[in-house]
Amino acid sequence: KYLEQIVPMLNKSDILLASRGFQGGYRLAQSPDKYTVGMILRITEGSLAPVACLDHDPILCDRSADCITLPVWQGLSRAINEYLDSITLQDILDQQQATFVNDYSI
Repeated sequence: KYLEQIVPMLNKSDILLASRGFQGGYRLAQSPDKYTVGMILRITEGSLAPVACLDHDPILCDRSADCITLPVWQGLSRAINEYLDSITLQDILDQQQATFVNDYSI
C-alpha cells in the first residue's frame, strides 16, 4: 500500500522511469549512487524539520529572535539532514550485499 502512494511521487520527480507493457515496471533514472536517503524522504515525506518553524527559510515565526530552544532545533535539523544526505541508495545496497555475502543455504 505504501509503494502505491510513493511510486507516483518518485515518478513525478524524475527519480523513477516507468515502462508500460510486457515486462514493464519502474527503474531508477540514474545510478543508485546519485540518490540520497534525504532526497527521497523529502520527496515522499515532505520536510524533515523536527519543528514546524524550521520549514521556512528564513524562519517566519515572530518569536524566533527570542526563542531559546531554536538553536537546539536548528542543530538537530542540521544533524538529521547531514546524516540522511550522506547515505546513498548505493550505500544501502552495498551494506545489504555485505551482510549476505557469506549467507549460504543448502
